[in-house]
Amino acid sequence: MDEIVFLDVATIGTVENLKELNKLGKIDFFEETLPDQVIERAVGKDILITNKVEITAGIIDHLPDLRLICVAATGINNIDIAYAEKKGIQVKNVVNYSSDSVAQLTFTMLLHLVNKPGYYDNFVKSGAYAKSNSFTHHGEPFWELRGKRMGIIGLGTIGRQVARIAESFGMEVVFYSTTGRNNNINYKRFELDDLLKNSDVISIHAPMNDRTRGLITYDKMKLMRPCAILLNLGRGGIVVEKHLAKALNDNLIGGAGIDVLVNEPIEADNPLLKLYDKSKLIITPHMAWASKEARELLVQKIGQNIEIYQKGRP
Repeated sequence: MDEIVFLDVATIGTVENLKELNKLGKIDFFEETLPDQVIERAVGKDILITNKVEITAGIIDHLPDLRLICVAATGINNIDIAYAEKKGIQVKNVVNYSSDSVAQLTFTMLLHLVNKPGYYDNFVKSGAYAKSNSFTHHGEPFWELRGKRMGIIGLGTIGRQVARIAESFGMEVVFYSTTGRNNNINYKRFELDDLLKNSDVISIHAPMNDRTRGLITYDKMKLMRPCAILLNLGRGGIVVEKHLAKALNDNLIGGAGIDVLVNEPIEADNPLLKLYDKSKLIITPHMAWASKEARELLVQKIGQNIEIYQKGRP
């Protein structure tokens, strides 16, 4: 029976089917694991599961029994993959488990910024509506998505799901390929500057790499329409955070929605927390991926990765 350890199970929260992993071996669960606790908790284990805990070459050298690293996410930048492979250790991640969840929050943010339900809800609950002489109120104008253009940066699995939903609202979808290789025939492909200049909504769903790091700067935001909405549900660092704060304060763009940051949790002095008009920005704590269904599917796919390894083992 394989010895298994899950180093940071708190990162996926309470998931009903987590107990199913017990069928695959003797497993130890830890809510979180600090860097100096990894070796102690993983030594003697055949299989290691981690979401964000780093597994470096130095750690791998102290784990002679380790044969499989399962990453409870898509990104695997916290693993020294080259060294793991050199040591004969397989590294398996999980893909296509959160597309619907991320797409749903994308439009939650967009509709929040466009329709301003918080303002209108407060207008009623504050008592102002009860004192009004009119059956309606027009304090914060909003616009319809129909007929507007959605510019998507990163037309992968999530980007395509966002595109389909945008079309259901009657939006025109265009995209920018961060690799330069995506030629999706269903949508027009724009260069970045043209996308920024000509879109009402910019929605980022790209990975972090050398082509996307610092992609959206203050100068790029200058190209955007004054009423445009910028959404980043890709990776922190694609949008330069201090530049976004300045752009919002300078009224360069209409608003922004952010689920990912360079440093997570957010640092107390992040300029995005000190905007003149906080209603122009909605920030969530990297949870767009984490619907109940997505987390259950994540656990299911971790289990499948372990089963594939076990069946293929000599």
